[in-house]
Amino acid sequence: MGSSAIKCWTTFIGHTMSTTPWPEIHKVVVIYFLLSWLPVCCSSPDPGLRESLMLQESSWETGGRLLLTKAELQLSERLHRLKEQEMASADFPPALHFFRAKPLIQRSPIYSLLRAMPKGAALHIHDFSLVGVEWLVRNVTYRPHCYMCFTQDQSVRFLFSSREPKSIPLCSSWVLLTTLRAKTGNTTDFDNSLVSNLTLFTDDPEEAYTSQDAVWKRFEQAFTTAWGLVTYAPVFKDYYYEGLKQLYMDNCMYLELRALLPETYELDGGTHDRSWGLSAYQEVTRQFVSEHPDFLGARVIFTVHRGLNESMVLKAVEEAMNLQKAFPEIMAGFDLVGREDKGRTLWSFREALSLPGKRGVNLPFFFHAGETDEYGTEVDGNLLDALLFNTSRIGHGFALLRHPLVKELSRKRGIAVEVCPISNQVLKLVSDLRNHPATVLMSEGHPLVISSDDPALFGASGLSHDFYEAFVGIGGLNSHIGTLKELAMNSIRYSSLSPELKVKALDIWKKKWDKFISENSR
Repeated sequence: MGSSAIKCWTTFIGHTMSTTPWPEIHKVVVIYFLLSWLPVCCSSPDPGLRESLMLQESSWETGGRLLLTKAELQLSERLHRLKEQEMASADFPPALHFFRAKPLIQRSPIYSLLRAMPKGAALHIHDFSLVGVEWLVRNVTYRPHCYMCFTQDQSVRFLFSSREPKSIPLCSSWVLLTTLRAKTGNTTDFDNSLVSNLTLFTDDPEEAYTSQDAVWKRFEQAFTTAWGLVTYAPVFKDYYYEGLKQLYMDNCMYLELRALLPETYELDGGTHDRSWGLSAYQEVTRQFVSEHPDFLGARVIFTVHRGLNESMVLKAVEEAMNLQKAFPEIMAGFDLVGREDKGRTLWSFREALSLPGKRGVNLPFFFHAGETDEYGTEVDGNLLDALLFNTSRIGHGFALLRHPLVKELSRKRGIAVEVCPISNQVLKLVSDLRNHPATVLMSEGHPLVISSDDPALFGASGLSHDFYEAFVGIGGLNSHIGTLKELAMNSIRYSSLSPELKVKALDIWKKKWDKFISENSR
């Protein structure tokens, strides 16, 4: 076969693959054909053949098959030029730790555009890291009856109470924050010290967090510090409303919240169970949607810690099934959270996770899996087990490239990976985001969504910072407006919404997208 014949074949193949959703086996046949003939027939490669192959490869990328309007292409060219400028900078933000990169990102014209872009849904955010910690300190800790104590491990705890709380092992004495502030000469410095207890943010992250153990210890400590503030029943509702508001201001239109549904408490010490918490989420969501009709709403993925024993997780799965029956509108499914490397494997909970199927109950799972760089361990098997337990999405999936079969199965089954770039970097799975495994997934058009995991603890806001890292760092110069468009649409397609609500959501999003393109393509 001559080079002209190969050129005809590849031109035909490139056109067909860019307009037809070929099954993966057809791609394999194409690749085999080209690899078989190119070394023999093309000692001097044809420029047309090269261009055809490049077009074929780009068509596989996230957003590579979307037909873009003239206005979209104009904005894409503008973004490309801006990205080239930022890549030429001595301090390229995705190559830096986010805590160092954040000021640079904030000044980026690309970030400004991404802030304005309708990003669809946030599908991977945890309950106690939804709201910027500045709001917790400047608003919540100024409320009446807020007590604080200093702990033996040099952190703080908070508690609302109508009288001075009893001492606990870590806290020998409690003091009203109003009293502490009255004795403090500089309330700004005092409040800043409280902020530092609620976030991982530091000026020297490499020195502060020398290992994964060190950063995870601080990470879990920050959650514990926020606990007494957020589980106070009046704050619980206000915190969630503020979280929806901050997402809305970041141009997100829907949320799926990983929530522990903890016991909440009142000023007199009375408590509420998980049903109360889920009912509160539903009530506040309805209120927010009524006030913001272009916000579609939210659903809750009930979570428990993966450090629990088998009987406790079995009980939690039973409770999840009951909650789903009682609150079908707000309850989306179930997940296990906590540091994957130190927790129990999904397989160790197989009895509990098999319970819904045995009872004929459809309880969707949204498993964290592959949030590890420890290849070959038992925990590394969570990716395969997540598929075996029919997970709806994969949380993080950082280790997915090491599991080609799981990667292929998840692609064929349309199981999206929830990519959280900043979280993976801060928790020390990757230092330079250009080396993130999602670079390969994005180049192959693997089902992906972008989310922010624990934005409040990292000093990020909404989804925009993570979209910046994904678009500029992970996507590199190859990512374009089509990449952003598909990632935003994916967040709705791979949500837990009903088919009817997905159609409605995409329609609302499309109107916002067209307005965004019109305003920024000139």
